[in-house]
Amino acid sequence: MDLGLRGRRALVCAGSKGLGRGCAEALAAEGVDIVLNARGVEALEAAAAEMRDTHGIAVTAVAADITTEGGRTDVLAAAGAVDILVTNAGGPPPGVWSDWGREDFIAALDANMLAPIAMMTALLPGMIGRGWGRVVNITSQSVKAPIAQLGLSNAARTGLTGYVAGTARQVAPHGVTINNLLPGIHATDRADALDAAVVEAEGITLEEARERRRQTIPAWAYGDPADFGRACAFLCSDAAKFIVGQNLLLDGGATNATI
Repeated sequence: MDLGLRGRRALVCAGSKGLGRGCAEALAAEGVDIVLNARGVEALEAAAAEMRDTHGIAVTAVAADITTEGGRTDVLAAAGAVDILVTNAGGPPPGVWSDWGREDFIAALDANMLAPIAMMTALLPGMIGRGWGRVVNITSQSVKAPIAQLGLSNAARTGLTGYVAGTARQVAPHGVTINNLLPGIHATDRADALDAAVVEAEGITLEEARERRRQTIPAWAYGDPADFGRACAFLCSDAAKFIVGQNLLLDGGATNATI
């Protein structure tokens, strides 16, 4: 299926690994030129080179921390006018309610709520002016069903979800859509970190921790970042122009909800 995206330009945040990389690869496969952001220079440059060689598209690599004002300034300066924005940032550490103070919540809000809002604020006017644009925010299944040990993520990402719900309806008349992708457990570094925390807390092996988590997923497997990326690419296509302000779960059925 040709998604009609060839020649578009996308900014993908935290795109050198994991779900961000999956989104960048899927867009690149559709002929989209990529502005690829991540913090780690080595992984970023390697990912950019692979995408250029594999897909024959232009890739601009920008090493910066998107959760900081300075990092966003650098990324936006390099990106210029983009048609597609994919926001993404690593989640805050797990714990329990008594672990977290004000500074922990501020850090979570900066990374997982305020940073994507700042990127949208910067790039939406250009999309509106050109009469076409797509924003996809990578959030979490926890905005549908909170995960107790991820209280920082629950709070910050749910705040972003509320912001998107209103903003998406304001920009939709201008040919711009904003939607959220809500991942469950995928085979990424984030899953490795969460599984490692279980190993440390409960004294079990990594294999036991992964098997226990797999048993909570009806699909009986961790998700594939490539499949996640293809969902992102679809939301960016003209075929998805009537999907506005929605939250799409990609969790293998792990969230037990009717709606």
